[in-house]
Amino acid sequence: MSSSNKNRNTRSERMRRRRRKKRIIRGGLILALILAAAIVLVIALGGKQEEGTDSPSDENITISQSVPEEKEDPVPTDTPAPTPEPLEISTEGLHSDYALLLRLRDDAVLMDKAGTEQMYPASMTKIMTALLAIENLPNLDEQITVTAEEINPAYELGASMAGFNAGETVTVRDLLYGVLLPSGAEACAALADRVAGSETAFVDLMNQKAQELGMENTHFVTVSGLHDPNHYTTCYDIAILLKYAIQNETFRTIFTTPSYTTSATEDHPQGIALGSSMFAQLGGDPKLDNGGVIEGGKTGTEDAAGHCLASLALIDGEEYILVTGHAPDSPDGTPYIIADARYVYNQL
Repeated sequence: MSSSNKNRNTRSERMRRRRRKKRIIRGGLILALILAAAIVLVIALGGKQEEGTDSPSDENITISQSVPEEKEDPVPTDTPAPTPEPLEISTEGLHSDYALLLRLRDDAVLMDKAGTEQMYPASMTKIMTALLAIENLPNLDEQITVTAEEINPAYELGASMAGFNAGETVTVRDLLYGVLLPSGAEACAALADRVAGSETAFVDLMNQKAQELGMENTHFVTVSGLHDPNHYTTCYDIAILLKYAIQNETFRTIFTTPSYTTSATEDHPQGIALGSSMFAQLGGDPKLDNGGVIEGGKTGTEDAAGHCLASLALIDGEEYILVTGHAPDSPDGTPYIIADARYVYNQL
């Protein structure tokens, strides 16, 4: 082989080695760059996981993508009940100058005709008299002797009487029925004397109780309701009083009783038959046209007071108190207070 050919072969071989070396170096650099980038990415991901949950792991990403998030079902809500229409109780047909209707469940005044104006209560006064006697004389079988001093003044003034005689000994229970049913003035005086020693002292207790109950426009002078210019109240105050009184079981029992016969005594061996003046005026029919019933009541009659009534009724499971005052006499003898009570209660 000639020397020129050897030189060419030698140069070609060196060139091939240089090209291989460059390829190896280039490949090494690329691999190094890839490794460096991978290391940086791993370090960055690791740092984020240590700091918190800013970036979820690949596993969590896979789960969150494969399982859709469940949404909670909306909580069912009760449909609000429609607001009931307010009761509209008309007063146009009333004969009484004063009237107030109270619903006992919530003390709502459903009808008001001068219900907070002063009026004379007449024998509705005896609601307070009977209540205080019950609260101060817990033994209903206690014996009390009725005196002439308790009977004669009431009789001379023309007050209603239960029929007890002077010197007759009867029970507290008998006297209470005598107060609330036939509106006996002598029974009021006998209980007042037994509780407080005199009518005057008992009246002080009545006024104290009225203040305790919030009867702000009431002042008592007598135990029976006989007229006095300073003996006054309002329909609202009597409603407050009656609501309180019927919470007492004894009072409620007597107040809602149509008739009662007292215990036998020497003067009355068969007892005295007592009848409720209100039930008598109802004609023995306490039912209302709307299915309700008048449960009980206390009437009152006096020239200045006119005809009055404080009554309790049950209608559709609800109890109501109606107090009316200063009704005139009716031309046909039908008590206007009863007509007024039916007129109001039947609107419920």
